Amino acid sequence: MSKNKNHIIVSVSNDLFSDQRVDKVCNTLICLGFEVTLVGRKLPNSLPLSPRKYKTKRIKLLFKKGPFFYAELNFRLFWYLLFKKHSVLLANDLDTLLANYKVSKFRRTELVYDSHEYFTEVPELKEGSFAKNMWLRIELYIFPRLKNVYTVCHSIAKVYEDKYKVSLKVVRNIPKQNLQTKFKTREELGLPKDKKVLLLQGAGINIDRGAEEMVEAMKYLPQDYLFLIVGGGNVFEILKENIAKDNLEDKVKIVGKVAYEELINYTFNSDLGLSLDKNTNLNYQYSLPNKLFDYINYQTPVLTSNLVEIRKIVETYKVGWITKSHNPKDIAETILGVFNNEEEYEDKKNNTKKASEELNWENEELVLKEIYSKLLK
Repeated sequence: MSKNKNHIIVSVSNDLFSDQRVDKVCNTLICLGFEVTLVGRKLPNSLPLSPRKYKTKRIKLLFKKGPFFYAELNFRLFWYLLFKKHSVLLANDLDTLLANYKVSKFRRTELVYDSHEYFTEVPELKEGSFAKNMWLRIELYIFPRLKNVYTVCHSIAKVYEDKYKVSLKVVRNIPKQNLQTKFKTREELGLPKDKKVLLLQGAGINIDRGAEEMVEAMKYLPQDYLFLIVGGGNVFEILKENIAKDNLEDKVKIVGKVAYEELINYTFNSDLGLSLDKNTNLNYQYSLPNKLFDYINYQTPVLTSNLVEIRKIVETYKVGWITKSHNPKDIAETILGVFNNEEEYEDKKNNTKKASEELNWENEELVLKEIYSKLLK
């Protein structure tokens, strides 16, 4: 048995495969001297995990979604955490917080909360619904009692600070600095050499994230443009239907979920990175998606929607363009303008390299080290 007194159990509600933020946090914790176990869920289609420096545990659940899933998740998580050795618990997002909070009180261990988003304002939780009211009650019960909390951007931190009078740190979801020099070629990835590749990547390509409008925008772009979608989400069946309906099979290519090590090859080989979330809810309004920083880190200029946190990055570092609306014709017009000005495009591309020297995990994890070093025994 390990003699290390600093055991931390990290909880998530996903299947561990593509959560780069949590993986980076776990590796930072190991560097600090913690023994780490990451706990998530096992899905029927979960892909095997690559070797990691920490232990992993995937829990099989009867329910896959909805209130029974979340109830079962927290019930199973509570009993797992209760009897596992630990000195610190880390709950990621509100859907794992209740079980972690209860065990931390019962076992008198430290609890840290990492809020990846403004959870109670996600579009899946309809205003006035039973589900939203339940999550709000859980948040209201636990959040004011938390001592160690951090989140992904300053806008969300301010909302929680104003609402619950709790101080939050900010740790943005930024990749490690790119030190890689060799990538797969377009030919190896099955991508055309003679087309401008427009990339939308991510594990949460869902409704209201602009993918549907981008597919339609391809009707107004020439044949030498390719819209590439890499990742997963709840909008893919709609996208496939729209692609078939408008005969866009030659202009839109969908790639499913891939390991991060493979994903960055697509990022590096793309000409423009897209982040087109709509301002339909507070969670999206304050979003600062990790794909934005992936694009920058792999020297891909960006086209984004006009959201407050994203706009700050684009304008501060001059790494891309902001589309004036989600009208497909406007998006297409903006994209044509991007590539019609070669000098400006090269300036933006050069700026991504400069920005990545500052926008990297090595700088963000300094905040984590400040939080967790106080919890070491």
